[in-house]
Amino acid sequence: MNVLVKSATIVDPKSDFHNQTVDILIEKGLISQISKRIQNPKNYKEITLDHLHVSQGWFDSSVSFGEPGYEERETIENGLKTAVHSGFTSVAVNSNTNPVIDSYADISFLKSKSANHAVQLLPIGALTKHSDSTDLAELFDMTSAGAVAFYDYQKPIANPNLMKVALQYASNFGGLVCSFPQESKITGLGVMNENVTSTSLGLKGNPTLAEELQIARDLFILEYTEGKLHIPTISTAKSVELIRAAKQKKLDVTCSVAIHNLVFTDENLTTFDTNFKVLPPLRTQSDIDALINGLKDGTIDMVTSDHNPIDIEHKKIEFDYAKYGTIGLESAFGALNSIFTVKKTIELLTKGKDRFKVESAPISIGNKANLALFNPNKTYTFSSENIISTSKNSMFLDKELKGIVYGIISNNQLILN
Repeated sequence: MNVLVKSATIVDPKSDFHNQTVDILIEKGLISQISKRIQNPKNYKEITLDHLHVSQGWFDSSVSFGEPGYEERETIENGLKTAVHSGFTSVAVNSNTNPVIDSYADISFLKSKSANHAVQLLPIGALTKHSDSTDLAELFDMTSAGAVAFYDYQKPIANPNLMKVALQYASNFGGLVCSFPQESKITGLGVMNENVTSTSLGLKGNPTLAEELQIARDLFILEYTEGKLHIPTISTAKSVELIRAAKQKKLDVTCSVAIHNLVFTDENLTTFDTNFKVLPPLRTQSDIDALINGLKDGTIDMVTSDHNPIDIEHKKIEFDYAKYGTIGLESAFGALNSIFTVKKTIELLTKGKDRFKVESAPISIGNKANLALFNPNKTYTFSSENIISTSKNSMFLDKELKGIVYGIISNNQLILN
């Protein structure tokens, strides 16, 4: 692939050309020249787009596709297509399929299905066999096949000894253990944040205590084992405090927050719209403020869309019985860019790569072209026309967002919207 990108503003603090508007010449997938003006004697394809900005390709640490088993929700092919058109060049894919991804063969299946794609699919293997929280899965075998982490998606490990053993065992080969922050006995049948809003709506509440107890437990176990832990999708102010204290003690812990937990509160559930039924649940504005501060000071390491397609049969039903989840890849950039500066937004969308074994290279001459192309200034109302996912369960419908994605350049491929 040979292409000349014209008049692009580079957003990459690790590049010598950060904040400069330049031309970028890419030949055979490598950046061969960056300059104020580049001639095109070989008549390469030129990219000239309104208010064009480029950054390193974006990464999402928690994406769910349906295949195998739930192809009606999302196939791998369409999921990766969604990622492409949302600006992501690498996505870590959860194991919540049927069967659950918990073996060498399962990881190999995901790798083969995504081979040679513009987006790099990074498989997350189940932490326990069948994700049933009883016995550890074959973690080392899955690592050998290409698994980047281990996580029973949105299923907490109730047995503290199992978590201890997992951290100890995985530390032998540098494996990353993920633990969903929820104490299920405290959560009970709660379907939304326990607060005055849940009482007024007559819905059972899921208290912040359920998340914070599990995090506190896991951090104690982490300190004992000296393992490597990632806590996905935290949602409360106290969770931020707990992880901040753990990092001050130099524990090897990272965490993420779902983008929708930075935008919406439990008050958005007053219409009983099941698109707003997510796990962890939407909390309060004070929690959002603490999460945003946690991102600004580095306590929270990364954001995720927590993209989770759910078919209409499991969403358009009574709130108590609807499945948890919202799609989020398509709205990720516009939502974040509505909260933070462009520089901070791109920083958040490119963080976490090292933790999940993703190659990262600055926009520099001689490096592979792994780029997201976008316009950070254009505002629009997110609608069903912006959804590429097979499932349409987005809580961002009718929300005004700021910033559009033009496409990506990755793996020697150019794909534009």
